[in-house]
Amino acid sequence: MEGIQTTKQRFGIIGDDPKLNRAIEKAIQVAPTDISVLVTGESGVGKESIPKIIHSLSHRKHNKYIAVNCGAIPEGTIDSELFGHEKGAFTGATQTRNGYFEVADGGTIFLDEVGELPLPTQVRLLRVLENGEFLKVGSSKTQKTDVRIVAATNVHMFEAIKEGKFREDLYYRLSTVEINLPPLRERKNDIHLLFRKFASDFAMKYKMPTIRLDELATQLLIQYRWSGNIRQLRNVAEQVSVLEQNRSITADTIRNYLPDTGSKLPAVIEKKESSDFSNEREILYKVLFDMKADLNDLKKLTLELMKNGNTADVREENETLINKIYNKEESYDTAEEVMEVLHIPEKATPVTPIATPPPIQESKEDPYHFAEEIEEEETLSLHDKELELIKKSLERHNGKRKAAADELGISERTLYRKIKQFDL
Repeated sequence: MEGIQTTKQRFGIIGDDPKLNRAIEKAIQVAPTDISVLVTGESGVGKESIPKIIHSLSHRKHNKYIAVNCGAIPEGTIDSELFGHEKGAFTGATQTRNGYFEVADGGTIFLDEVGELPLPTQVRLLRVLENGEFLKVGSSKTQKTDVRIVAATNVHMFEAIKEGKFREDLYYRLSTVEINLPPLRERKNDIHLLFRKFASDFAMKYKMPTIRLDELATQLLIQYRWSGNIRQLRNVAEQVSVLEQNRSITADTIRNYLPDTGSKLPAVIEKKESSDFSNEREILYKVLFDMKADLNDLKKLTLELMKNGNTADVREENETLINKIYNKEESYDTAEEVMEVLHIPEKATPVTPIATPPPIQESKEDPYHFAEEIEEEETLSLHDKELELIKKSLERHNGKRKAAADELGISERTLYRKIKQFDL
């Protein structure tokens, strides 16, 4: 069994942090077995190094090693990529294709960003882990494969399981051994070592002198949060190496390449409640109830106008109601327009304002019984309303279809079809 330092030299791993050493030690210990391994850690911490160590120290080292970025493959094609497909299985499948699990038979497959796998693919992967069987897309023939699976993710798996985005049984199958890589901010003694290594590499690559950090610049790097971890540190080293003419780098210079250096506090992210469309449904119900209330108020106002006939009196008596239905600024103008519309004479069903009967004429019968009859006969059928509007428009324009169609906002051809349909 190789030692930790030998392994780090072999794979170019820089640093001497205890957590990093423990992660490498676990990788060396599980390498000779076929145990499934889950590598966890933030994005940019170098998770791809662990499966390489495991494969190279295992008995599968002479067979294929395939790394798959699950987050970069579209959901519609990931099953075909992993398990292959038969000719004609879907549009564009012009020939049979072997998937990664078939190609890597006898070797190791590294599933990076495994937390991004869609649920149907997770079911297929679980079957491979349990008995080594899989089905090609479009095939009913079960195939066997013998692969070592090493997965990696930067997703908090228990939260993903709680939200229903990742299968709990698959998680426990993948994480027989879990190896966690610490973020760069917890490896403060390794930050300067890594920066010097990157600076030296870029000096050789671009054929220029190596940059040097003064004491304050080194302390600034060590105290920085490094949310992008090693990947971000590498990018900063490359930028400074290429852009700075002076090869001696001060704290003021390096600060220009570090975003948000003024805040060392973690960002506060409010957790969004899971949406099951309940809020949207409640809003829709409220809008419908408000519309129903406004419609009842309009009916009441219309009935008052028909009984009284005096728009000024009605406006004064129902000022609160009018302000409720319409915007306060536009209430009087809109109400006036409504009242004017109500006074438009119709040839078929004329509405004549009825004056208040004289006091000497007493009758037990309600003099406004016709208004109640109108309300009772009101229908909400779209068919009846459409038929009524077409009849009124044709009567108003003396049967002229073009004028009636313009008023109704439809084409003359559509109106002609409606006339034929309703047998007018």
